[in-house]
Amino acid sequence: MKKYFLIYIVVIFAAAGLFAQDWSGVMDSTVSYSKGAGSVANHSFGIEQFVNLRLRVRTREMATFNASFNLIAATGHNALTLAASNPMLVGENYAATMEIERLFVRIVGEEIDTELGLLRMNFGYGQVWGSTDFLNPRNPMAINARPRGVLGINSSYYPTDTLRIMGFISAPSDPLQYSGGGYTPGILLEQHWDTASLQAFYAYETPIYGITGSTARDLGIHSLGASLKFDLELGFVIDALYRYNPRNSGILSGLSLGAGFDYSFMGGDLIVIAEYLYNGSQSITAKDYGGNWQNRNYLYASALYRIDDFRSLSLAAMMSIDDHSFMPMATFNYDVFQGFSVNIAVQVPLDRKSFGGTRAGELGPETTHSRFSVNVGARLRF
Repeated sequence: MKKYFLIYIVVIFAAAGLFAQDWSGVMDSTVSYSKGAGSVANHSFGIEQFVNLRLRVRTREMATFNASFNLIAATGHNALTLAASNPMLVGENYAATMEIERLFVRIVGEEIDTELGLLRMNFGYGQVWGSTDFLNPRNPMAINARPRGVLGINSSYYPTDTLRIMGFISAPSDPLQYSGGGYTPGILLEQHWDTASLQAFYAYETPIYGITGSTARDLGIHSLGASLKFDLELGFVIDALYRYNPRNSGILSGLSLGAGFDYSFMGGDLIVIAEYLYNGSQSITAKDYGGNWQNRNYLYASALYRIDDFRSLSLAAMMSIDDHSFMPMATFNYDVFQGFSVNIAVQVPLDRKSFGGTRAGELGPETTHSRFSVNVGARLRF
């Protein structure tokens, strides 16, 4: 059944492509190596071939149909990672899968824009942690990750050129939830000024019954978010979301707060970003509640240097302040010609134990199961 399902999807997209006004895509070819730590193998290798195809069809005067899907073939530890989140077809020397990434219609009116289907609903201006982007938890260690779509609808009204009022609703994160619980309606206001922008919203996740323990959501979850950015000599960002679950305790436990800045030097050839995260134990960025992080306080800093028109080097580091573990990262990118580039990305997890101590950290080798990893990739845009 899986095999025929994939064939049907390909046929549907091929047929839609005959009427598309705009085809585009990205192809990534990646070879990776990791020196393991803890309970995993000492050495692991992987190969992945990834293609993202996008099409757009304009229907009549006001509506546009948008679709994109991913085709992935992998082997080695890349196939194991793929198997953890996607159903796969296993062949003789590779495993493959396909997933629909976007599938939505946009209707543009004079004052109201509406999008419905499988789409990207993003919130806030945070560049690293994305505290208010609660439908798409971010992970700065996943360099090439693309935000997943959500099934829902949003409609934006523009009373003025600088003010937007948006209503939205998203389907439950569990696609098999049928009792009506887990839907998240909300309202957002966004205002732009000459040097600043403000976004504020409220969302309510409807109750899901039958859940036990501290994560119970049988009384619903209230989320209040605000994101503010200033475009001065420094670009400042404050990004916060308070998640209130009546079953939880602690005033700050539901708070996820990111704050940071970016600045460019040398005529824009050097761009520096720094951002702090406070991660409440029951917030949207907490690992037990859909996020990625276990501790409370984190720092991230990066510097991107454009060597010339073809080459760039990025150095970054992420640190868990609470347990003094950190993750240095380096990425080199070379644009061979227009639309085609090669890159090398390296990550080195470190903690106190790496330097002779006794305590393992969240970002250290034993927790991440890696002492060193490198990805070598080629990207073609078309």
